[in-house]
Amino acid sequence: MNVRGVNRIIVAVRNIEESKRYYADLLGAIFHEANWTGEPFGIQVAISWNAGIELCAPIPGKESDCFLTPLLEERGESIINVVFNVDDADEGLRRAKRLEIQTVNAVDYSQEEIDQHLDGLFTRYKEYFLNTGAQLGYGITLGQFELKTSRACR
Repeated sequence: MNVRGVNRIIVAVRNIEESKRYYADLLGAIFHEANWTGEPFGIQVAISWNAGIELCAPIPGKESDCFLTPLLEERGESIINVVFNVDDADEGLRRAKRLEIQTVNAVDYSQEEIDQHLDGLFTRYKEYFLNTGAQLGYGITLGQFELKTSRACR
């Protein structure tokens, strides 16, 4: 498995709209709504591919049911995950298992899902969210991302 670099960082925030404005003003980040990925977990999600940032916030009115709420109360707004772009996510998962690192969640989107939810940017989008919080203080995700265009995917 070769690491191509960091794809994005995932940041827990209290107010997603305020945070989107902040990163847009500071970095020129252009956000794409990705709530369809977070709603099952009680979170709002916005991703900026150009800035390499994913924002996650509790859904307003449902904070008491959200796993982010205690984390935000304890640590404040902070990085909760680093997503690495690798050339072989399955090999990365095998390495993690050898180290007895558990998988928290996994996604492997079909081209139809990529076209519908990810603006058709990719031909491959697969991620393994690893439970590395106890060891590192944040999660690691191993992702295999193949862009449709010749643009480099971090």
